[in-house]
Amino acid sequence: MESPQPQQQQGPKKRGRKPKPKDEKEQQQQSAGKTKEGKKSQQPSVDEKYTQWKSLVPVLYDWLANHNLVWPSLSCRWGPQLEQANYKNRQRLYLSEQANGSVPNTLVIANCEVVKPRVAAAEHISQFNEEARSPFVKKYKTLIHPGEVNRIRELPQNSKIIATHTDSPDVLIWDVEAQPNRHAVLGATHSRPDLILTGHQDNAEFALAMCPSEPYVISGGKDKLVVLWSIQDHISGGSIIKQNKPGEGNDKAADGPSVGPRGIFCGHEDTVEDVAFSPSSAQEFCSVGDDSCLILWDARVGTSPSVKVEKAHDADLHCVDWNRHDDNLILTGSADNTVRLFDRRNLTSNGVGSPIYKFEGHKAAVLCVQWSPDKSSVFGSSAEDGLLNIWDTDKVGKKVDRPSKSPITPGGLFFQHAGHRDKIVDFHWNASDPWTIVSVSDDCDTTGGGGTLQIWRMSDLIYRPEEEVLAELEKFKSHVISCAGKP
Repeated sequence: MESPQPQQQQGPKKRGRKPKPKDEKEQQQQSAGKTKEGKKSQQPSVDEKYTQWKSLVPVLYDWLANHNLVWPSLSCRWGPQLEQANYKNRQRLYLSEQANGSVPNTLVIANCEVVKPRVAAAEHISQFNEEARSPFVKKYKTLIHPGEVNRIRELPQNSKIIATHTDSPDVLIWDVEAQPNRHAVLGATHSRPDLILTGHQDNAEFALAMCPSEPYVISGGKDKLVVLWSIQDHISGGSIIKQNKPGEGNDKAADGPSVGPRGIFCGHEDTVEDVAFSPSSAQEFCSVGDDSCLILWDARVGTSPSVKVEKAHDADLHCVDWNRHDDNLILTGSADNTVRLFDRRNLTSNGVGSPIYKFEGHKAAVLCVQWSPDKSSVFGSSAEDGLLNIWDTDKVGKKVDRPSKSPITPGGLFFQHAGHRDKIVDFHWNASDPWTIVSVSDDCDTTGGGGTLQIWRMSDLIYRPEEEVLAELEKFKSHVISCAGKP
């Protein structure tokens, strides 16, 4: 069968994930330059904020790697850990390259050297060149993707198997280790996906998730549908069952089989923007969309919403995540610049969304939310304001002593990653390396390249319990005194 071809996109996207055309960016910069001088002096520029952030890197971070990309990337994900050593671990990293037509769009499998905690020297991590590629990130394999890669998700039971979304109705499944390495040159035929999941009636671009307990996939699209598949019958021994003979790895005979849906779920009234599985049931999942709704589904009882939360936010919803440690807690992020925390036991009040708490720390649309795998109360959110905020729900409502003139910190916010100079389109916590995050932004104009990939770990003095940190500092203090007292 023919591999999927990206469909022509109907009109502009509502959200800001896609990089803007250069001429549009220039117009925005010119109009920004016409702002009144008085207003300019009050608002520090992006470069000023970035310079200030970079000066604080040795204090705020245990490790940071900055990698300038050739092309913009709309998604980044950690793959399996490959090797452990004394000072660093080697791990797969998945990202995309969204080219401009001069070369094909690609799915990149990289090897990343993740430096272990308390190994990197403070002065070393701040001395990076924004226009250089990091020595810690090395391209291992390239797949020529049929259309740009909007979203990447790995299968939790075997993270060598990944799913991708492009501007088409199909979900593509790849066995990345079995796929041949390709050279991305103009005119090259695209790599052949191992499986093609069909069922959408219109483009499905962003909403994509893999089940933590079973080899199930869910997707949402512009057709307002949520579609569920099982790929159980196509996996054997941790790899996708091959349908072709040896030597047919890249011709048309090698196309993976088409897999029809296990269920099609109707309930949204506009584009479905994100989906997430319940951590405790392969049959339960949730979705959010441009209709401002959060919907919970249960495949055991039918294809209609189990619970529909109207007006979960005051604008389009872009992202959702379900807490893997407490399956009552669900996060949503929206174009209204907020992140909201819902308890599934009490989702609505008078017919509209009733969140436990609204997290208000972003100045632009929130594009991605994700719970930390390391602590049940911690999550991250990234937005079009170029910030990746780290929050702790346990800190909400707690009084924090600070100087009287210091700015008021939003409730629950305890760390802000400000190393990106434009919208952060995706990020991913590293489940194999605690408190380590990979994030990617579209900041082509400011970096002289396609965008920026950063891998970072905040200092443990920031998130460890206060009494533990004070006890450690006290030990250090006594050590300094004893050394100073020696003749």
